[in-house]
Amino acid sequence: MGRLTAIVLGAAAGGGFPQWNCRCDVCRLAWDGDPRVTPRTQASLAISADGERWTLLNAAPDLRAQLAVTPVLHPHGAKRTSPIAAVVLTGAEIDQTAGLLNLRERQPFLLAATAETLAALDANPMFGVLAPDVVTRRPIEIGKPFVLPGGLTAELFTVPGKVPLYLEHGTPATAEESGNNVGVEIYADQTHLCFVPGAAAVTPALRARLQHADVVLFDGTLFSDDEMIASGTGSKTGRRMGHMPINGVDGSLAALNSLGKRRIYIHINNTNPILIDGSPQRQRVEAAGWEVATDGMEISL
Repeated sequence: MGRLTAIVLGAAAGGGFPQWNCRCDVCRLAWDGDPRVTPRTQASLAISADGERWTLLNAAPDLRAQLAVTPVLHPHGAKRTSPIAAVVLTGAEIDQTAGLLNLRERQPFLLAATAETLAALDANPMFGVLAPDVVTRRPIEIGKPFVLPGGLTAELFTVPGKVPLYLEHGTPATAEESGNNVGVEIYADQTHLCFVPGAAAVTPALRARLQHADVVLFDGTLFSDDEMIASGTGSKTGRRMGHMPINGVDGSLAALNSLGKRRIYIHINNTNPILIDGSPQRQRVEAAGWEVATDGMEISL
């Protein structure tokens, strides 16, 4: 068995960077070709322990384009085949699930998620194109390890968050712990990787879990809680959207300052100034030991 390898297929939050209809201060740099910024697609990860069978962590709407630029995920051998053996979902948001529609050509794979997430997919007839005789939907119990193809073991764990936007009714709870928003811990040969693309808060239990991971990819959606409001691009705070900010006394930078191993921000919103090389915000997170994910980043353990 080889080393655990992860490839960042996409590093941006919903809408990607630059967002198709946005000319905020950060997106404007991308549209104008400023070399300090690099475009990013929506957040997803590919992970493998044998280099042959790969598991996707979330299936972003950009999945077709992400596969095209990732040679290890290209088909090889038989006329109809794929190295993608499984998909694990951390929730049922559009930017976590819409890419499943790109995998509809009767290709066998395992689809693993909580009962809540699978129920949301079951309620949408479009996902019926994932033929049940070839795509196995497996409900995963929180806190119970399960085996993935290629020598990987995984475990889902609750993370404070909320239901998907399209399932909101009235004012939703924005920091509840349920099967609607989870993180994934991947194990292979005594190495651990944690993927947490959405977190409204860091609880003691979450901090303890992340503490022993070799690599943590964590929610970097917004630098400041009021970023969308201040930039004139939205009316909600980050916490209302289920994402804690990076900055502030109760932000992720302070909450996770004791993590001793590799830390990477992912799921970065198009308004977030950490996307700008050399910005004060980028310098601050890097000085604290964090990296900022880019599409194509490869992580080997």
